[in-house]
Amino acid sequence: MSKIVAIVGRPNVGKSTLFNRLTGTRKAIVNEESGVTRDRNYGKVEWNGTDFSVIDTGGYVTNTDDIFEEEINKQVMLGMEEADLILFVVDVELGITDLDQSFAKVLRNVKKPIFLIVNKVDNGERLFDIHEFYALGVGDQLFPMSSVNGSGSGDILDAIVDNLPKDNLENDDLEIPRITIVGRPNAGKSSTINALIDEDRNIVTDIAGTTRDALYTRYNKFGHDFMFIDTAGLRKRNKVNEDVEFYSTMRSVRAIEESDVCMLIIDATRGVEAQDLNIFNLIIKNRKGCVILVNKWDLIEKETNTMKDFEQNLKDKLAPFVDIPIIFTSAITKQRLLKGLEETIRVYENRKRKIKTSELNKVMLAAIEDFRPPAVKGKYVKIKYVTQLPTYAPSFAFYANLPQYVREPYKRYLENRIRDTWDFCGVPIQIFIRKK
Repeated sequence: MSKIVAIVGRPNVGKSTLFNRLTGTRKAIVNEESGVTRDRNYGKVEWNGTDFSVIDTGGYVTNTDDIFEEEINKQVMLGMEEADLILFVVDVELGITDLDQSFAKVLRNVKKPIFLIVNKVDNGERLFDIHEFYALGVGDQLFPMSSVNGSGSGDILDAIVDNLPKDNLENDDLEIPRITIVGRPNAGKSSTINALIDEDRNIVTDIAGTTRDALYTRYNKFGHDFMFIDTAGLRKRNKVNEDVEFYSTMRSVRAIEESDVCMLIIDATRGVEAQDLNIFNLIIKNRKGCVILVNKWDLIEKETNTMKDFEQNLKDKLAPFVDIPIIFTSAITKQRLLKGLEETIRVYENRKRKIKTSELNKVMLAAIEDFRPPAVKGKYVKIKYVTQLPTYAPSFAFYANLPQYVREPYKRYLENRIRDTWDFCGVPIQIFIRKK
């Protein structure tokens, strides 16, 4: 189940620094000048075995000359509406301001868990100043922290995990595969679903962005039973201008996170663009299965090696993850659509594949013996045991005497040997090196 946490507050209280701290990245721009964040930043967090998404919103302001004020405030509201939990960030240095009080009035009407984050508590003396923020009358819990040095972040993450909605495993819909259709606007996502279910279920026009919400369709034909999810086209963030479209983009991101396999639709007439790769990376980051459908193939003038060249160009751009089904289809003529469906089910089964520990050790220890990890600083790494972890997506733990010296190239070697032996086509694999 997808879980979303929104970071909100007035400008220059440290929201982007907190975002970077929680996600372990430097994705959000941090500057002492207020109002730097105007778009939303989206990131993933994993804490104590729980994954959730974090959204960094722009600073909430009122009665200013900033021409972006109205749009920023709209997107702050939409972010809170979509979130499961809200982090309201304030600044201990300046205390309670008029903007804090104004925003607190808005938050009092929000029926969701709210944590009051008192930021910039960099020393013990400032701990005495945090209690004044109780006067805001907002927040189920108050947390002092410093997003710069990270103090207090562990307590916040523990509380977030405890208060996020739990996965509802009793839901019947979760027992069947969830297949999400994703891609750029107007790539043919809705047309593909309509062709597969043989109904005009979803609206199709030449206007990019016709689909605004994530649409769910139960598919029960030809011995298959799963849920189709059609999403709004994901654009580059600087192309998302309307607040409705921002809401659609958030729904699309949530749909990807809740899916088992994503069918990435690429428009053959436009070729592979940067946004296609961004969507692909989002799928892989969330460890979902992926099948690529190159749609509108009937509109392409073909020569002897047209398909082969297109596929090779696509794999070059997807590297290093190239073990993925690529099907050339047409939603209009229904060309190879069933083949795409069959590959999607295959990827779903691959994602659930479990390898016996004895079989895994027999194959992988022999592969390690053939090509040992390179020595580092005169020290030799010895890997003695491997097992598959009990996770939703395939993950493998290799136990070694010096795990810190195993580099990424060797992890890719181990992954490739796994893929050579067992069918994990279309599925991201995680390799962990742990202390023996």
